[in-house]
Amino acid sequence: MKALLDRIREGEILIADGAMGTQLQSRGLTPGECPELWCATHPEDVLAIHRAYAEVGSDIVECNSFGGTRYKLRHYGLDDRVAEINRAAARLAREVADGRQYVLGSVGPTGAFLEPLGEETEESFFAAFLEQVQALEAGGADAVIVETMTAVEEAAIAIRAARTCTALTVMASFTFDPQPSGGYATMMGVTPEQAVEAALAAGAHIVGANCGTGGRDMVEVIRRMKRATAGALPLIAMPNAGMPTLENGRTIFKEKPEETAQFAVRLVEAGVSIIGGCCGTGPDHIRAIRRAIRQG
Repeated sequence: MKALLDRIREGEILIADGAMGTQLQSRGLTPGECPELWCATHPEDVLAIHRAYAEVGSDIVECNSFGGTRYKLRHYGLDDRVAEINRAAARLAREVADGRQYVLGSVGPTGAFLEPLGEETEESFFAAFLEQVQALEAGGADAVIVETMTAVEEAAIAIRAARTCTALTVMASFTFDPQPSGGYATMMGVTPEQAVEAALAAGAHIVGANCGTGGRDMVEVIRRMKRATAGALPLIAMPNAGMPTLENGRTIFKEKPEETAQFAVRLVEAGVSIIGGCCGTGPDHIRAIRRAIRQG
């Protein structure tokens, strides 16, 4: 199979998959359970989710490894199983990909803060991200996405861990929100332009946005990132299925697949080379996105 970056350089638009967490919840994941542990305890359920996305035409299988650092797994008393869980996540995705799709390891934020805002050091963050990305590579990942990032310092450390110590293609994706004064920024005040600058300096191959907002707001974020890259980096966008609402204590995403697909077309027009979905999206959304992109 041709290298992922080669296909992008040739102008192809790749379709990523959608949410993992909500799909696990529909299969019985309960509040307080570790989603990543399901790679070891409920592998058939994780495989079924991967297959559902593959069957509707995704080009990329994203691993169930978002909270797979020692920081996140420590909440469940699983910090001694980082390598096992991440290898399992990549192996399951590889089994479904079967040489037809790319396996994308997911690396989320630690939830901790670097000095001086917190007590963590750059060395401790680097060691944690290194442990995870090397396990994902060992399990069969082709690429890794450092995603849902809000702090450029943390994202840069994760990018460097993957670039300097693995052969993986490295993506970096940030989460932006509309600002009262206009424009967009992450929770830590990072603008799209600053995110691009930091990701490029750290060595990312691809940069973009995920989560946070639906496609409507993400279009402008991607336009700004496109201008900031000046053609130096391809872009990825994985928006939520609209903005969430709270009903009976549950977070609900109401955007229909056809609406998500309309925004996906606009995101491709804005400059993305990889388009998928985040919270609230499922196989029906990815099917609609693929149909709109490949037939549009």
